[in-house]
Amino acid sequence: MRETIHSGRITVLGDLLLDQYITGNVNRISPEAPVPVLLRTHQTCQAGGAANVAVNAAALGAQVQLVGVVGVDEAAHKLRSALSHWPNIHLSGFIEDPNWLTITKTRITSGRQQIVRLDEEVLTPLSTQIEQALIAATLQALKDSDILICSDYAKGVLSDAVLKAVITAAKERNIPVLIDPKRSDLSAYTGADLITPNRNELIAATQTSSPLLTDDEAQAACAIAAHQFGGDVLLTRSEKGMTLWRQSGEVLHCQARPSEVYDVSGAGDTVIATIACALSSGRSLASAVTMATTAAAISVSKLGTAFVTQEELHQKLLEEIPNNGACVSLREASTIIQNWKRHGASVVFTNGCFDLLHPGHVSLVQFAAQQGDKLILALNSDASVKRLKGPTRPVQDEQSRATVIKALRHVDLVVLFDEDTPLETIQTLRPDVLVKGADYKEDEVVGGDFVKSYGGRVRLAPLRQGHSTTRIVKEITTPSEETSL
Repeated sequence: MRETIHSGRITVLGDLLLDQYITGNVNRISPEAPVPVLLRTHQTCQAGGAANVAVNAAALGAQVQLVGVVGVDEAAHKLRSALSHWPNIHLSGFIEDPNWLTITKTRITSGRQQIVRLDEEVLTPLSTQIEQALIAATLQALKDSDILICSDYAKGVLSDAVLKAVITAAKERNIPVLIDPKRSDLSAYTGADLITPNRNELIAATQTSSPLLTDDEAQAACAIAAHQFGGDVLLTRSEKGMTLWRQSGEVLHCQARPSEVYDVSGAGDTVIATIACALSSGRSLASAVTMATTAAAISVSKLGTAFVTQEELHQKLLEEIPNNGACVSLREASTIIQNWKRHGASVVFTNGCFDLLHPGHVSLVQFAAQQGDKLILALNSDASVKRLKGPTRPVQDEQSRATVIKALRHVDLVVLFDEDTPLETIQTLRPDVLVKGADYKEDEVVGGDFVKSYGGRVRLAPLRQGHSTTRIVKEITTPSEETSL
């Protein structure tokens, strides 16, 4: 499985919760009151709140430093135990406060139906000593982090003092700050790069009477919110998808992915964790939002507080990419490839004349397809072939060659180029992997240096000996001894 996200190092600071699930069967109503009687079958504990953000980031491959407050109690022990399954989540930032009750949410379910939720929490303001300990732990974690996530569940960890100190420290280190907000006054998050409110949270923060159902309503509310803290806004709109509003003026509306919704618990955690992981791997914010939209659809299709794995996300993203299998213009190819990359696909490029398809061509295509997720094949035009091979070539015209090539199941897109080399095409499409036959040396591959300049790779395909179009043409055109007699 090729990784969609090569996740980096993430610090997650916020309210730590323990999610408990008591499940069983309901077969009757209580004679004491008109309530269902649950025959309990089992009980599980999962990380919740900021801890669930950490789990989602870890499931996508990130190294996570988790910072928050727990009590000295059984719930804290259960939370540590739940997190122990993730060796890439580091708990040195856990601050124990004997005056704090580890917040617990217990959901009682039967089948896929939640019957009731029981919350255990006693919210008391953190002491100055605990606040300073949180700040110190976060600053220590930031020494080895690419992204800071602040997961605000309005339980008291992200106080004014803590927010101001950690955001300032992150900005001094040029570390992006992402915040899942709960406050109605977003100015508390001043300095953050991105906030990810849901619809209700944004309505409260902007004091709008609009339900934010249309794109225009969502865009207007995001602009108001962004003015309050000075960063970008990603609004999660449930069945309407997401709206990204940026200070640069860019607005992106992502439609929700089709999904059977079973449980929205923790979907916001999945979104912000996916955004952080994508950004930490060097992807654009637009690509990160596309991935997060898909990750959210996977998350809500699961029961309970859920996480999304790299493999799940990768496969789902690829399913969403249409199978083009077409011969298109360079401009059309560029647009299609941008969509592929937003979905996390690794794009492979190879090129050639492909006149009279033979086993050597097929071997090259098969090798190239193994190097990534999507393969684009650049085909020399007729004029280009004539300049390279002589006036008697090509044997088949460009449209015939394109028809044959695009019929190969490994080829996702075909584009013609008229130049002597594919350099201009490579520079326009910016593939992740450039493949050429092993009859070249790596430093001889046209466009190789350009591809490697932005982190791409060059791969040389093993040759299939004894096969060439030139040889086939010679055998056809040269009379055999029997024919000449």
